Amino acid sequence: MDRILKRLQQYCTIEYDKSFKNLTTFKIGGIAKYVIYPKDEFSLKSILDILNENNLAYKVFGHGSNLLCDDEIYEGFIIKLTRNMSNFYFADNELIAQAGCSIISLSYKASEKSLSGLEFASGIPGTLGGSIFMNAGAYNSSMSDIIDSVKVIRNNEIVWLSNSQCQFGYRSSVFLNNPDWIILEAKLILKPGNVADIKKLMKNRQQRRMASQPLNYPSAGSTFRNIGDIFAWKLIDEIGFRGKTVGGAAVSEKHTNFIINKGNAKAKDVVELSDQIIEIIKEKYGIEMIMEVEKFNWKN
Repeated sequence: MDRILKRLQQYCTIEYDKSFKNLTTFKIGGIAKYVIYPKDEFSLKSILDILNENNLAYKVFGHGSNLLCDDEIYEGFIIKLTRNMSNFYFADNELIAQAGCSIISLSYKASEKSLSGLEFASGIPGTLGGSIFMNAGAYNSSMSDIIDSVKVIRNNEIVWLSNSQCQFGYRSSVFLNNPDWIILEAKLILKPGNVADIKKLMKNRQQRRMASQPLNYPSAGSTFRNIGDIFAWKLIDEIGFRGKTVGGAAVSEKHTNFIINKGNAKAKDVVELSDQIIEIIKEKYGIEMIMEVEKFNWKN
C-alpha cells in the first residue's frame, strides 16, 4: 500500500482516517481510511487508473449531502472533488462548471448575472456533480431542465454526453446505474431574467425552507421519493410517525420526510427507523417506499 500511496501523491493530496461525520451532512458514520483530493481532472483520471489497476475500492464524494454511511471503517478511497475541481465560467446564457462546485453557490452566481433557471437549487446543499447524479430538484424543476451536456470519464475515456444520453428521470439518471462513470463538469443553459425578480424568488423560497424544513438538525434531506402524485411526507404522517425516534435518529416533527440526527445517531438507527416506515406503509397501503438517500459502505 505504501508504494500505491506514493504513486497517488503525484496527483492528489491524501488525508487519513477521516470520520464520515465530517464528510456528510448527516454527520453519521465510521472512518474513511483514505480521503484524496485530485489536483485536476487529468490527475483524477490517473488516480482512477492506479486504483483500478490495483483493484482498490473507491467512491467519489461531493458534500456528502445525500448519503448515509455505515458506522464501520471504509478501507477504500474517498475521492473528494470539492477542493480543486470547483471552477466555473459564464458565456452569455451558458454556465460551464466543474463537478465539485456548490450548486447553491452557482445559483447565486447565476442570479448576479441576471440568469434564471437555477433558482430551485438555491437550497440544495450538494455539488453540481451530485445534483446531476440524482437529477436533484425542487419546486417542480430539476437539473434535467437546464443541462445541455455532461463531461464524464466513461470506460477510461473522457466524453461529453448530451441531455438525452444522461437518461434523466425523477431522482434518477444514467449515472445511478453506472457508478463507475465519473462526472467531471457540465454545461447548463440558463435564461436572461431580471436580477431583482430572481433574487426575490430565491429569498422567498429560502424563507419557505426555513419555515418547513428542520435545517437546525443534521440530515440527508428528503429520505424517501414521492410516489407519483403521493407525497412521502403525507404517508409517513398518516402512519403516526411524526417525531418517532430510534436511538439518536428521529422523524422530524417539522417535515416528516426528513429523518434527522438528533445527537450522535448511528447509521443503524436511521436504517431501523426507515425500515419501520417502509414496512408499515407497505402493510397499510400496499405502497413500496423508495429511499432517496443512498446507503454507502453497507455490509448487510
